[in-house]
Amino acid sequence: MESMIATLPDQFRWAAQLQTPAVPAAASALVCGMGGSGISGDVAAAIADGPVFVHKDYGLPGWASTLPDPVVVAVSYSGNTEETLSAVEAARSKGLRVVAISGGGKLSELAADEGWPVLKVPGGLQPRAAFGYLSGSVAKMLEGAGIVKETGLEEASAVAATLLGEDLNGPGRRLADDLADGLAGKITVVLGSARTAVAAARWKTQMNENAKSPAFVSLLPEADHNEVEAWTTLGTALRRTVGVVTLRDGSEQPRVRARFQPTTQLIGEGATVVGEVWSQGTTRLARLVSLVVIGDLVSLRLARTAGVDPVAVDAIQQLKSTLGES
Repeated sequence: MESMIATLPDQFRWAAQLQTPAVPAAASALVCGMGGSGISGDVAAAIADGPVFVHKDYGLPGWASTLPDPVVVAVSYSGNTEETLSAVEAARSKGLRVVAISGGGKLSELAADEGWPVLKVPGGLQPRAAFGYLSGSVAKMLEGAGIVKETGLEEASAVAATLLGEDLNGPGRRLADDLADGLAGKITVVLGSARTAVAAARWKTQMNENAKSPAFVSLLPEADHNEVEAWTTLGTALRRTVGVVTLRDGSEQPRVRARFQPTTQLIGEGATVVGEVWSQGTTRLARLVSLVVIGDLVSLRLARTAGVDPVAVDAIQQLKSTLGES
């Protein structure tokens, strides 16, 4: 997995140089995908200038046909994700325009049969390790549709390269190792805001899959309206099992920024606040990626500490086998 994560700067650079197929102009987008593919829709929604909705389920929501001049973007790294294929079938039945992003499989075949624009991404990685390929491809497709004005892909590549350094020994690694030391053996809560929500979700899923470690996301200001009460009752034994990391961004809404210090102080009475990570860069994508890189490295360090294989996803494969999925 380390060698896969090390390719992230090259992935964004590849996406920046993409010559995408012609995509019809659209006023809104509905990105359909699951897991490591589906988060590309969340990234697109975070950087877009027009409305982007994300669907992570079978079929399509009932309101899909009421979107203004929509395009459906189907993303599946394998091309065989059954929820995404189900969404594509629903889009076709509703007469919605579809574009596809995949490494091959049934989705690419269907797109070719239907004459839909399709973008093939390089294969050979775990879907979660193809983050730059997939999120970059969605950004470029939506740029072609006029929904994303500034992809930020070049800066995202540069920021990732700086943080990762040579052989993953850059400044990001040192920060990640310090954080991982505090999180080892704990349940992680990633505390963020609307500006860092996508990165927080990525931290959670990377810890889940790479480190096989439970992790959860909490966002301000919503957490201050409910969750803070739960922290006040943690006993000593539970307190030792929880570690909190905050993800920060310079563009936070001022009142949200004012909430972090008192909220973490209150949480710190019931759990260990391990540290905070501030985004870097100027474009929205670069700032998001800077946080993602640190989370990826934290998950790898936690995997090493726990002695688990960050590539293997045996439980996921077992579930797929039980459900008869490919």
